[in-house]
Amino acid sequence: MCAYLNRRGQVIRVGVGTPRQTQIPPLELPRYGAERLSGIRCIATHLKSEPPNDAALTAMALQRLDALVVINITGTGFTRRGGGAAGYVKEAYLAHLTPQESRALMTSPAAFKIEENQVQSPSWTISPPLSLDIVAQQDFIDLVEGLEEEFRREFVAQEVDADHDRVLIVGVMTDELTPQQFQDTLAELARLVDTAGGDVLQTVQQKRSRIHPQTVVGEGKVQEVALTAQTLGASLVVFDRDLSPAQVRNLEAQIGVRVVDRTEVILDIFAQRAQSRAGKLQVELAQLGYMLPRLTGRGQAMSRLGGGIGTRGPGETKLETERRAIQRRISRLQQEVDQLQAHRSRLRQRRQHREVPSVALVGYTNAGKSTLLNALTNAEVYTADQLFATLDPTTRRLVIPHGETGESQEILVTDTVGFIHELPASLMDAFRATLEEVTEADALLHLVDLSHPAWLSHIRSVREILAAMPVTPGPALVAFNKIDRVDSETLALAQEEFPLAVFISASQRLGLETLRQRLSQLIQYAVDSR
Repeated sequence: MCAYLNRRGQVIRVGVGTPRQTQIPPLELPRYGAERLSGIRCIATHLKSEPPNDAALTAMALQRLDALVVINITGTGFTRRGGGAAGYVKEAYLAHLTPQESRALMTSPAAFKIEENQVQSPSWTISPPLSLDIVAQQDFIDLVEGLEEEFRREFVAQEVDADHDRVLIVGVMTDELTPQQFQDTLAELARLVDTAGGDVLQTVQQKRSRIHPQTVVGEGKVQEVALTAQTLGASLVVFDRDLSPAQVRNLEAQIGVRVVDRTEVILDIFAQRAQSRAGKLQVELAQLGYMLPRLTGRGQAMSRLGGGIGTRGPGETKLETERRAIQRRISRLQQEVDQLQAHRSRLRQRRQHREVPSVALVGYTNAGKSTLLNALTNAEVYTADQLFATLDPTTRRLVIPHGETGESQEILVTDTVGFIHELPASLMDAFRATLEEVTEADALLHLVDLSHPAWLSHIRSVREILAAMPVTPGPALVAFNKIDRVDSETLALAQEEFPLAVFISASQRLGLETLRQRLSQLIQYAVDSR
């Protein structure tokens, strides 16, 4: 049996089973942060003469208990006369959490000192076998105050900006992924979290043949994630794949901190980066489309109107009201996006009427498209070594040589939003007005970051997105960027795989004249192919 007591000595919960089986759900525990404990201690009985096992200690860590006391009872059985159980207490063990960087935990001389024969782990400390008299004399309040002082000191030393989430990343490697692809995915997710303003504390990985339908990872791995989040003081858990609403609910109930998926991180970045009204409009549309199926909750304010058991209530639910309000907002935003789409179409028709050829810069995010646009046209587009640094399309004029006569020709170059593998469908739909700049351009300049280890995978991802567009884009020229950061072997491989490509460095202005010449040939080919 397990009895849970608060710091006043009051029994607040009793359960039949082990500490793991009777643990308090994370959502029912007080949330004080990494610098405090829960204010609850557990006293458990055990029928074997052994210290608390890993399952019991993990449950203690998940709940951030003040202490766990395990009383070993032996000689249990039924008496002959009364039929009642008989046994005696053989020994007891005292366990508690410990800060990561300190073992000098108990500040009071009266507090029990764990010295010889102690068993330690990175998260907890277990006493040697004790008698009940020693345990009864333990001043738990003094013990807890000493522990929390050490936790507080450690927490202040590790504290980051309050605006930054402390993030734990969870990756699942399935059979369709190679080890290299899996590692590239995790590295990209860490970059996304960093771009969104989070601090990645650690990455937890699991290899599975298929995704668990309720929790994505297995039950044991969920417990490991919860324990790691508690130990590191993580405020957010990010999964490397899209999660269903049910999976998010299940994971948050067991882990006890907020859980999001990769798409939500990308949406958050888009919300931060959008500057123009059109960009903000499209981001809001994508966020609402993502949020609508994830509206959950059936609390006291969520009674439902209907017939049958569990559906009767005083009227319409708050959930239904919110859903309908979001649907109305989506409809209004969709109309505005349609108007934006029509406006961009009129601008393109005006340019086509004046017979000004256009080239759209496409490529994986952070390939250097904005830097190249600035280098070619002296534009002042914001650039940074971040994923999705710019969202709003920017069009500038560029003068290139025309044919063999040496005359000059004016074209329009448009910087578009960066692509990423498995681009969420909600983003594709919301940004269709922007992505049409790609389909309506006379030609494409596909920029590739050759310094990235996964540059071949990036090329495939961009081509898959282009192939999925409703209108087939024009001819494309591949340009490898950042050649000043790569070795000769990578250059030779890229030249062998793509013999018609151009090699440049936008930041160092290398190869730009050759690029202008090749753009002239590309435009001529595109115009002749109309």
